[in-house]
Amino acid sequence: MLALTPVITVSYEVKSAFMFLSVLELAVGILTNAFIFLVNFWDVVRRQPLSNCDLILLSLSLTRLFLHGLLFLDAIQLTYFQRMKDPLSLSYQTIIMLWMITNQAGLWLTTCLSLFYCSKIVRFSHTLLLCLANWVSRKAPQMLLGAMLFSSACTLLCLGDFFSRSGFAFTTVLLMNNTEFNSQIVKLNFYYSSIFCTLGSIPPFMFFLVSSGVLIISLGRHMRTMKANTKDSGDPSLEAHIKALISLISFLCLYVVSFCVALISVPLTMVWHNKIGVMICVGILAACPSIHAAILISGNAKLRRAVETILLWVQSSLKVRAGHRADLRTPDLC
Repeated sequence: MLALTPVITVSYEVKSAFMFLSVLELAVGILTNAFIFLVNFWDVVRRQPLSNCDLILLSLSLTRLFLHGLLFLDAIQLTYFQRMKDPLSLSYQTIIMLWMITNQAGLWLTTCLSLFYCSKIVRFSHTLLLCLANWVSRKAPQMLLGAMLFSSACTLLCLGDFFSRSGFAFTTVLLMNNTEFNSQIVKLNFYYSSIFCTLGSIPPFMFFLVSSGVLIISLGRHMRTMKANTKDSGDPSLEAHIKALISLISFLCLYVVSFCVALISVPLTMVWHNKIGVMICVGILAACPSIHAAILISGNAKLRRAVETILLWVQSSLKVRAGHRADLRTPDLC
């Protein structure tokens, strides 16, 4: 088994750099996801109808705002309170479990987005698939509600299992005087709770892979058709395929990275007791949602227009201020 040198404590400089990075990632995460949320929520305030895609993005951005808050709490807890040589505290375990549950909810919402892209873009020939695609396209709010209900059920099961195991571990620690045995009990209970919570991510991930695979196959067929018909590359259907796939494949890559990093962080925390390694993992986990939010903004026409409007407003404001300062510096000859 690979053995790493334990890093139980870190220097003040490392803590300061890690907290600076955590604050920066929190600011970027709030900026990108709050932008998506506010642009769509403003339409709700103005009583403008939200499209199904906008409704999913609104829910996804709200979930990720909560996710960034949990990761920042994780960073604070890891830096100042959790000592690597001790068993994980209940507060630190609770933050990790809440992060896993929130991440699972985000996976369900992204799966709804991929199913919606698939229903709107892919041209199905089979009657059953065509009916299913029409249902998804028309019933996106109901699909979103169903995903949230299933995610809530998984949340209740995960939290119930976690706190029941935590109560059992706490009782065992009180009854036993063996420190090493108590530490192993805490570790095993947290392992089992993490595995139980991870099982809830399998159904949405499978749906996501299937819908993304259908989009890739559909894109390949569409490109072959275009090549046979010698159409130009400005086909709107092709552009829609590419934008949807960029959004979904980028999420797939980022989700795989975050899953692997979260998996690596477990032995780093409980076996190797390497605090620097865990800090790096937390930093990567905080960066992934922000990157995908930026990709969603760049691929959504409504959000891009909002960005362009804000940039034009900032540019005009700077010009007005510069002109006002120039007028103040000009001497009055009268």
